[in-house]
Amino acid sequence: MTDRYKGRPRADLANLAGMAAAAGQEARAVAARRRMQPLRLTDEERHLAIDELSEQFAIGRLDEVELHRRVDIANEAVTHADLQPAFHGLPQPALYTPTPRQPGRWRWAAFIGAVWLALPFFLTGLVFLVFGREIAAAVFAVPALAWTAVIWRWAKAPTRRSRRS
Repeated sequence: MTDRYKGRPRADLANLAGMAAAAGQEARAVAARRRMQPLRLTDEERHLAIDELSEQFAIGRLDEVELHRRVDIANEAVTHADLQPAFHGLPQPALYTPTPRQPGRWRWAAFIGAVWLALPFFLTGLVFLVFGREIAAAVFAVPALAWTAVIWRWAKAPTRRSRRS
C-alpha cells in the first residue's frame, strides 16, 4: 500500500512487524554462522557442503572448473570458517540455515494438560452415575467433556503460519 499523498509505502503496524521478524530471523542466521566458524567440520557437514555445491552446479551458477576448485576448498576445510570461501558469491548452504520449528506442537501439550485437568471431574461424574445421581453426574462430567472437546478443536485447528502457506 502506498500513501495517497506522498507516493511512498505506508508504514503500518503489519509491515513493521513483518520487517522486524525478517530482520530477527536474518540476525539469528548470521549469529548461528558466526558461532559455527571456529568449530571443526564433521564428515557429514563436508558432504552436505559438497552436495550443495553440486546443486549450484546443476542449477547453472557454477561451471565445471569452478565446481572442482570449490570442492577442493571444501575437502581441505578444517573448520566452518575455512568452508566459507567455497560459497563466496553463492547462497548460504542449508547447513547454516536454522531449522524451522514445527508450529502447533505446544498446542497438543496444552491439550494433554487440559485432559489431565478434566479427568478427575469426569471420573467423579462416573462415580455419581454409578450411585444413581444423574444430575450430579451431569454437573461434573458434561463440562469436563465439553472442555476437552473445545481444547481438542483448538489444538487441531491450523495455526496462522500454516494457513499462510
